[in-house]
Amino acid sequence: MPVRVLIVDDSSVMRKIVERSLRQAGLDLSQVFEAGNGAEALSVLQANQTDLILCDINMPVMDGLEFIKQLPSVENAKAVPVIMITTEGSEAHVVQALSCGARGYIRKPFTPDQVKTQVIPALAGKV
Repeated sequence: MPVRVLIVDDSSVMRKIVERSLRQAGLDLSQVFEAGNGAEALSVLQANQTDLILCDINMPVMDGLEFIKQLPSVENAKAVPVIMITTEGSEAHVVQALSCGARGYIRKPFTPDQVKTQVIPALAGKV
């Protein structure tokens, strides 16, 4: 089934790595939206329907935690699963993200298999 995904990361290189990992994990990506921070991501979501959001935690302007707290205010994003992308040292942030509604998290650096392990169950609840 085709999946529309939003990848939120302040690094354009990391956004491409996430996209490639999703494809390698076997996802049929019909549309890939990108945003460099949480504020940009909210704008993208107001204009587009997505099936999945992968979001970095540490970003300028609006970080991933603030973004996930703002998500309920966006009509298009109400039931969209969010997977956080994080560096090794931010365990407290992960717990906070999960308590705010994230469905899972992936630690950097990651493999396509790790992406698949988090993304497929999250999508199964949505699709």
